[in-house]
Amino acid sequence: MDEIRCRISGKVQMVMFRDFVQRKARTLGITGKVFNIDDGSVEVIAQGEKERLEKLIEHLHEGPLLAHVVRVEVEWRKPAQSFESFKIIF
Repeated sequence: MDEIRCRISGKVQMVMFRDFVQRKARTLGITGKVFNIDDGSVEVIAQGEKERLEKLIEHLHEGPLLAHVVRVEVEWRKPAQSFESFKIIF
């Protein structure tokens, strides 16, 4: 199992971005969490098979209809903990 930490910048808050990520992750069978950052970006920690995580990264570049993604930073790493589901952190 692999893990990614992604920081998504642009118009990604107040546009249902976290809900979008949660739906895509659950469809792909990925676990983890998504949350807003004070600087206006969104962060995703996701775990799963490499191919599924790569597909999630593609979705992060697209975002939901009202979003405007400017940059997606991706860090591949070994999981420090495991997640049972994919959650939105408020």
